[in-house]
Amino acid sequence: MPKLKVVFLDRATIPSQITLKPLSFEHQWVEYNFTAPEQVSERIEGADVVITNKVVLNESNLQQAQQLKLIAVSATGVNNVDVDYCNEKNIAVANIQGYATQSVPEHVIAMLFALKRNLVGYHQDIEAGAWQKDKQFCFFTHPIQDVAGSTLGLMGSGSLGQATAVLAKAIGMNVIFAERKGAESCREGYLPFEVVLQQADVISLHCPLTEATRNLISKQELAMMKPSAVLINAGRGGLVDEQALVEALKSHEIAGAGMDVFTQEPADNSNPLLANSRLPNLLLTPHVAWGSDSSIQKLSDILMDNIDEFVAGKPQNLVG
Repeated sequence: MPKLKVVFLDRATIPSQITLKPLSFEHQWVEYNFTAPEQVSERIEGADVVITNKVVLNESNLQQAQQLKLIAVSATGVNNVDVDYCNEKNIAVANIQGYATQSVPEHVIAMLFALKRNLVGYHQDIEAGAWQKDKQFCFFTHPIQDVAGSTLGLMGSGSLGQATAVLAKAIGMNVIFAERKGAESCREGYLPFEVVLQQADVISLHCPLTEATRNLISKQELAMMKPSAVLINAGRGGLVDEQALVEALKSHEIAGAGMDVFTQEPADNSNPLLANSRLPNLLLTPHVAWGSDSSIQKLSDILMDNIDEFVAGKPQNLVG
């Protein structure tokens, strides 16, 4: 077998302390920490395997990769890859599944506690000197709600949604799953989308981003939620209408929100969430829910296995 060329377009998306398993076949390895859109065509030319996390691979730049056989996505989502074009050109696409079933649910539960107990708001009050001025041993400027006994509404029932449900039940929460928005009937074990919005004390999103789920939660859906409810999104940024969310937080239409994902990443100050990051009922993290060391090591192992197995003629985790 001739030496294959493997190109990793955004190696910096995997922390330096994570070890990549060596590939079992003879190959040339080329890696770049970051790849700008205008650099993609040149860098993938002559590659047999391309690894990408978030670098966009579309018809325009893929035309330059005439010998490309596999795109190994180092993530679950493949919305950055033109899968239809790849199918047409017989380019296999493999992704990673099931690697963050501890990390993401723990992040969701951490956000849930922080929001329900208003930890951000109290931290900001201490910074501002409110406790010192009050002169009491404690002070109550924000409501504190118990998590046990409350209801978690999950939108998305894949491995991450199910793992989040297990943790939620362990801390005494009631868990309900939402049927797909607009569905005419409910599968067994699911409640109508609108009913879950109305009943849940916490909504957590674990759906893929598609045209059907874009702005899944917008002004109308936020208005259906309880004023005491919080929204957590560790799924995909486009699932939530960010401007509508900020307005709902400012007007106290809902009690709080935890956002780990954004419509554009990295987000900048033109993003409504960043522009309002000092809201006491808003908790932001930079797309790190998946990123515990153990989860990233598992992801990396699966990534390299996907490439090895494909070259060995036993492809796994193919998409499309």
